[in-house]
Amino acid sequence: MQFEIDGTSRLPIYQQLVHQVREGIARGDLRALEQLPSVRQLSRDLVINPNTVARAYTELERDGAVYNRPGRGVFIAGTKTELKKDARRQRLLEIVDKLLTEAVHLGFSEHEVLRLVSTRSEQFQWNAAQ
Repeated sequence: MQFEIDGTSRLPIYQQLVHQVREGIARGDLRALEQLPSVRQLSRDLVINPNTVARAYTELERDGAVYNRPGRGVFIAGTKTELKKDARRQRLLEIVDKLLTEAVHLGFSEHEVLRLVSTRSEQFQWNAAQ
């Protein structure tokens, strides 16, 4: 997976990296047990401070998206299932509410939002077993 930094974004660089890894996992571009570039290598490739990459990896590890094997590297973790279904549902509802609030403020109709979500959802990897 190729990481990119948008210098014009108001989102901090470490959050851009976190978002790209999470999206890569959701889309199936990054798979469980796949190794991410080392902090040093990614910071060189993107010409950013190594502490920025380390901060992104730390946040991803805290969220359970990746795990660190000292001396071996950072790897993609499996799907996050340790949260109980009710907690996962509540977390998703909060995100959906934010999306819908933004859509209303942008002037989209309910039909337009549903159609867009349906179209975009086809681009992601879904695990129905959970």
